[in-house]
Amino acid sequence: MTEQEVPEAPRGGRERPRRTATAEQVEAAWSDTKLAQELYHDWEAGSYDDKWSISFDQRCVDYARDRFEAVGGRPAQPYGRSLEIGAGTGFFTLNLMLAGLVESGVVTDISEGMVEVALDHAAQLGLDVTGRVADAERLPFDDASFDLVVGHAVIHHLPDLRTAFAEMHRVLKPGGRLVVCGEPTKVGHTIARRLSTLTWHTTRAVTSRVPALSGWARPEQELDESSRAAALEAVVDLHTFDPDELAALVRESGLAGVRTHGDELLASWWGWPVRTFEAAVPEERLGWGWRSFAYRTWRALDRVDRRLARVVPQAVFYNVSVTGFRPR
Repeated sequence: MTEQEVPEAPRGGRERPRRTATAEQVEAAWSDTKLAQELYHDWEAGSYDDKWSISFDQRCVDYARDRFEAVGGRPAQPYGRSLEIGAGTGFFTLNLMLAGLVESGVVTDISEGMVEVALDHAAQLGLDVTGRVADAERLPFDDASFDLVVGHAVIHHLPDLRTAFAEMHRVLKPGGRLVVCGEPTKVGHTIARRLSTLTWHTTRAVTSRVPALSGWARPEQELDESSRAAALEAVVDLHTFDPDELAALVRESGLAGVRTHGDELLASWWGWPVRTFEAAVPEERLGWGWRSFAYRTWRALDRVDRRLARVVPQAVFYNVSVTGFRPR
């Protein structure tokens, strides 16, 4: 499928109620990170696309292709069979397929809810995709099964990175490539969190204390309702990365040709406060005009970041991507 043939695509799939974790499950998850991963991502599955502005149209096709090619290069021909770990709702695999970089895909996630949504999207798009609930540290696939293994914003959730990379190496065919994108750097994450925290407290203070803006305050009931499972985010985000240390870890797994690439510097300084502001106010207050302005600004800053990537150290960008291949 070529870029020009991208079909009218779903956003959010069919309506799903949130999978609500019991108080007992949440309590247990505080000391069991894999249970926390499952509960948190099950809870987020139905709203994940909206939270992260995920779609399967030219906007996200371009984003996924650009992030992949920035670190993994442009392949001479599409990869035949691809595996994605921690696929969520299918953003990376499905958009790479729509971009013509992958012919068939297997999506996995520790969350059953995420796998269900990803397969729904694939079916609506008419893509050759299968899915399984799977732990990235114990992949249920034969050795040398895939031409490509990908991940996007996933390895910072994995408790045992050495075991996970060893598994990715194992299931790659000789000559097959690993491409993992969208992982937070130590410096970038620190800056983003501080900007987000400042934005959250400022927005909540202004909308609660200025009478003329009272209609912009998100109801406390909505915030309380989401707080229990959402609090598990503190448990599921396990790592931030130094690019050199990440590259060394991937080499340790046996992959060759390892390299990293930094993405989003100025764009993250804009994007994280914007997302935080959007979470702090009622959704109906923000129309298409706002969303278009926010996205166009992000895109402009991202273009600047691509030039900065030539001279600015990767460690200060928000995201780091890594690639390598299994020697023949």
